Amino acid sequence: MTEQIKPPFNREAAILKVQRAEDLWNTRDPARVSLAYSENTSWRNRNEFAQGREEVTALLSRKWARELDYRLRKQLFVFSDNRIAVNFTYEYRDDSGQWFRAYGLEHWTFDADGLMSDRNASINESPIHEGQRELF
Repeated sequence: MTEQIKPPFNREAAILKVQRAEDLWNTRDPARVSLAYSENTSWRNRNEFAQGREEVTALLSRKWARELDYRLRKQLFVFSDNRIAVNFTYEYRDDSGQWFRAYGLEHWTFDADGLMSDRNASINESPIHEGQRELF
């Protein structure tokens, strides 16, 4: 595993942390992704709440079972000390072949070891035609 980037963050470290998160999420491997979060991490993802790595792994497993061909892009919005906020966009299709684009903001808080202890995501989405896709 790659060495953990720990707070306090400077701009370079925050950008790298965001890129690593994007790369990790694009693996669509719930068990691997959950290792970036503290054991007692607290999440809000749309209207779902998860507490701890086990619940995060289950949430991501459900998510990627229904969000097929998922592709994500994250961009640093702002950072300070042990917090980072990102803008994100992702696209996926459902099992009927309908494509969607989702976008929003995430607020992250990290513990001293650089693991995410709190994640709050606000997400909006809309259906798109396959020809409107931007993320490959």
